[in-house]
Amino acid sequence: MITPNTKKRIGLVFFPAFDWAIDPTHPEREERLLYTQDQVFEEGLFDIDGIVEYKAGVVEDKDIQRVHFCVPNVANVMTQSHYISAGGAQTIAKAVMNKEIERGFALVRPPGHHAMRMVHGSRGFCNVNIEAIMIEYLREAYSIRKVAIVDTDCHHGDGTQDIYWHDPNTLFISIHQDGRTLYPGSGFPYELGGPNALGTTLNIPLPPRTSEEGYLYVINHVVMPILEEFKPDVIINSAGQDNHFTDPITNMNFSAQGYANMTSILKPDIAVLEGGYSIEGALPYVNVGIILALAGMDFSAVKEPDYVKERLAQPKEITRTIEKTAQTVMEYWKNRDTLKAQHQQSGKIYERQRHIYYDTSGISEFQQEKIRGCMDCAGALLIDSSSDGGYHVLAIHIPKHACQACSDQALQWYDKASKDSFDAIILQNRTTDQYLTKHKR
Repeated sequence: MITPNTKKRIGLVFFPAFDWAIDPTHPEREERLLYTQDQVFEEGLFDIDGIVEYKAGVVEDKDIQRVHFCVPNVANVMTQSHYISAGGAQTIAKAVMNKEIERGFALVRPPGHHAMRMVHGSRGFCNVNIEAIMIEYLREAYSIRKVAIVDTDCHHGDGTQDIYWHDPNTLFISIHQDGRTLYPGSGFPYELGGPNALGTTLNIPLPPRTSEEGYLYVINHVVMPILEEFKPDVIINSAGQDNHFTDPITNMNFSAQGYANMTSILKPDIAVLEGGYSIEGALPYVNVGIILALAGMDFSAVKEPDYVKERLAQPKEITRTIEKTAQTVMEYWKNRDTLKAQHQQSGKIYERQRHIYYDTSGISEFQQEKIRGCMDCAGALLIDSSSDGGYHVLAIHIPKHACQACSDQALQWYDKASKDSFDAIILQNRTTDQYLTKHKR
């Protein structure tokens, strides 16, 4: 029985996206939230003073263009459900920033944490990055600067990592099943961020069969000390729920109690739903546990029907692996300034090449990236992107709070680029909140 006594005023947004699914039997479908919605009403959570329901708003194209280069355009990437899913996260974030509520949970779909800065199609069920769109809106509307994202989805949040790879003001921590055993095959401790932001990307891969013990060890011994030192203006939880022991596409042993405990320790300002595909056996219980934990309420009665703690006990060798990984990540964090000094040179142009596969859409992309090394900002960024979808795009990014030298470099790249060589040349200028495009003659 739930005691109606919240310690924190919280807000919820539900958006099941009835009209969007990859296909009718795909794990990413509207039932993911319908069972949760039923459970929330059955438990009478909205009858409790201090738990408020909000209706999802709709984001605008300019909100998406602060984050993404959509190829060939935003309309080709977005559906109405994506506008509303991102709008639901934005609605909750505004309510938190306006102090209508202390914490918020956007229970929305489609998800977004596999969507990178360049978007030629859909990756890992994601078209656009819901959290990043929300964060950059907050930076524009409320002038927040330092943001921490703790991604607890079972899959590595490679899209969010890509978007904030070069941003020293965004701490991205991903806790996920080891990429050697699960899509997208990335998220290893040595992935630390670009030359201007080394150490503000932190990956904590966990072995299959990690249980509540392992997750809470990482939260208590790695995540919380780092957050305390980073001192973000806002903490975002990419609240994926596919670590659950009944999830059909992962191999972990987390429980609803574990999720509630983790949320109680992490105390995120805003949680945004990501994955989680055990539609009946996990999601209703996990989400209720998270809601109660956000509200500071007793969640001890929240248990799945088939939960047996002893059956999910964590083997000692897994515990030892997790402790070693935690130690490695903490060493990277403590030595981040030294690493940055060794690998960063102001004014130097750093380059990398990448092949990216959009598994949901079946598109292959090749990127040639340049970033200007800078001690004062995130650096001017250029991406020469081509795909077998037939598009060749030059994308240039001026970061928020860019220094003059990086702004000048990016504008020079934009002005000198030939329209005959690309289908489009795009300038994403975050200092002026503008998105400019030159198309092929």
